[in-house]
Amino acid sequence: MADTSAGEMRRSLTLTGVTVNAMALIAPGAFLWTTFQTQAALSRHGSSTADGMWAGLFLALILAMLTAYSYAELARIYPDAGTGSSYYFAEAAFLDKERPEHQRYARLAKMSVGWISHLYYWIYPGIMVAYTATLFGYLYSAIFHHTLTYVPLAIVAILFAALVGYISYRGINGSTMTSIAINVIQITCLLLVSVLFIWFRIAHGQAVGGFERASAVHVIIPHSVIDMLYQSTIAILLLVGFESVTALGSEAVNPHRDIKRGVLISLLIQGGVCYLFEYFSANLAIGGASLTTAAGNGYAAAGQDAAPIGDMIKTVGNHYLGNTGQTLAILVAFTVLLALVGTALASLNTAVRITYAMSKDKEMPAVLGLLHGRFASPYGGVLVLTIVSAAFGVFGCNPYQVDNLTQITLASNLGTFIVYGATCGIALVAFASRHDRHLVKHIAIPGLGLVLNVFEMLGVLYIAVTGSGTTPGDAYKAIGVVVLWAIIGVIWVVANPHKRHAQTIVRERARRSLAAS
Repeated sequence: MADTSAGEMRRSLTLTGVTVNAMALIAPGAFLWTTFQTQAALSRHGSSTADGMWAGLFLALILAMLTAYSYAELARIYPDAGTGSSYYFAEAAFLDKERPEHQRYARLAKMSVGWISHLYYWIYPGIMVAYTATLFGYLYSAIFHHTLTYVPLAIVAILFAALVGYISYRGINGSTMTSIAINVIQITCLLLVSVLFIWFRIAHGQAVGGFERASAVHVIIPHSVIDMLYQSTIAILLLVGFESVTALGSEAVNPHRDIKRGVLISLLIQGGVCYLFEYFSANLAIGGASLTTAAGNGYAAAGQDAAPIGDMIKTVGNHYLGNTGQTLAILVAFTVLLALVGTALASLNTAVRITYAMSKDKEMPAVLGLLHGRFASPYGGVLVLTIVSAAFGVFGCNPYQVDNLTQITLASNLGTFIVYGATCGIALVAFASRHDRHLVKHIAIPGLGLVLNVFEMLGVLYIAVTGSGTTPGDAYKAIGVVVLWAIIGVIWVVANPHKRHAQTIVRERARRSLAAS
């Protein structure tokens, strides 16, 4: 057992534990329920882009795999990254260089990546809290036929943030067992619902109202390449989180082998199998035969429906399970709720561990580097992030101001693409002078990942600013959050009372790196 009193985390995660923790953040099923409305409503110059939904997801998966491979290769050559993940990679890539003029960029690189990553990692758990409170409101309304007002939803958000914070405080093993149970339940539910959707389509191919897609082939092949690109900027949000496992290096039994495998396996299972199958079945079944509201049929109805997947499940359940569609939709909603618990937990665990690494380097306040003697969890960061997540959750779950959730989501997404793109760039730097550099693995893949991440970031901004599926002002507010956080970062670097110590740490690592080479 590691001596946690000396400030070390316990190495207790096998390949299964590593992979499951990464899978929990991607959470197959949860995001189909929460984002299908946004995807169905996404338009280009007034025309729907929903026909490119599955292809957009596939394109996003390619981008995610490129980025994931860059993370995996960095984890392979830097197995001692511990809790630092991309923050550590950024520093190590420059410290490995022989020329001093290259090494002096190490602190700038790690601070830039570490600081901006908080836009993703510290906002994302709050978004999950907001989603959970909103979903709780849906369940309450479906069961008791009464709509909750903002104040009860805000209380739910605070209580949920406290629950997730408590589980994280108890240590990573408790989080892992929770994630295993949630993944089993969610994937089982996903398979059953997807099979029911496909069965419904086959049995009702000539139903009154029809279906949006003429055949299974038309689901896979987009009507427009531009529509596919538009959809990919939303679909990428379903796949983020695979990198979370690289922040668990200090708690993995065999980080050199398992971290790389966990990154790729989790993304392949969740994105390459679960989500592709799930979105195929949903797009195959959607149409007037399965979803009709006052706003229209099919995609038009889904774009105005707070829970289109739930209403489709109602239709299917009423046809095949003795008019129990409402009950089935509620049961599925409960599994989505469980998945959001796992997602919030995984994102919080990742966030506090990167912050913990920065605090140990004197690059963040000392309170964020406190480690619990019994549970070996960074409880200082857990406490602070629980409060932050509750605040974002309360802000985002307001039913009277639906743009709030869009604003914090866009801010988080911008941070995500910046960090992912930067990490692909770091992979280029890290392998530039290594003897094992490979043209495809270490130049083409991270290079393409860098370019695509930049284009996705610009695509999200363009779609939001032009009002395609969201309010233009939300994007400007999200950009303002990014700029403000960057300014705060500059101020902190200048005013940090321990900056000399932080610089000394970098110089000492550079000395050891040169001695080792």
